[in-house]
Amino acid sequence: MISATHSNASTRTSKRVLIVVTSNDAFGTTGRKTGYYLPEVSHPLAKFKAAGYTVDFMSPKGGKAPVDPTSVDRKDAANVALLDDAQTMARLEATLTPTDVKADAYDAILFAGGMGTMWDFAEDARLGTLAAELYEQGKVVAAVCHGPAGLLSAKLSSGAWLVAGHAVAGFSNAEETAAGHDGLIPYRLEDELVARGAVFECAPLWKEKVVVSARLVTGQNPASAQGVAEQMVKLLG
Repeated sequence: MISATHSNASTRTSKRVLIVVTSNDAFGTTGRKTGYYLPEVSHPLAKFKAAGYTVDFMSPKGGKAPVDPTSVDRKDAANVALLDDAQTMARLEATLTPTDVKADAYDAILFAGGMGTMWDFAEDARLGTLAAELYEQGKVVAAVCHGPAGLLSAKLSSGAWLVAGHAVAGFSNAEETAAGHDGLIPYRLEDELVARGAVFECAPLWKEKVVVSARLVTGQNPASAQGVAEQMVKLLG
């Protein structure tokens, strides 16, 4: 396991990014297997590696993070690069836990999506606390697809929701309905973000949509994962 004890971000020569993935492999009570959506990790990872960043992985429970079997497409070059990288895959099977991580060790955080997140990200207040700490330290906070579920518990020291007043994207109500998720998911991400004061923006079904609001970067769906990473790299300079 990679140690999460590092020097302060301002003293490091390499940017360090934390990618957060789900620990949950069950799609509610449907019997379907789920987990993190592979391209929402592989595409950002490729961008971060190209930028020379160091990347760590965290999940709510730590240890092996389940990948959604429907997302393992070997026609996707970024997926292949990750799947064939034994060292990185080993770290995804030994993810850090929130208690292993200190905000000042990182320059940015990315909450990757996948349906598994809908049952554990919002329920773990440690994720929201970490996101708020990073944001208040002037760092970049990002999420894609269902990953913004990790922001639902994020409150700033003022008591305001982190997303309040920010334009954000995430998996839309229309996409949930089109995907047949109505009645199967515990809440609708779009509704919960709006309830916390976010200004929700979305593109047509399955189209790329990336929104940057100050140091908050969000993407609508898997097609937006690469764009989210590109905007993170721009903000990190």
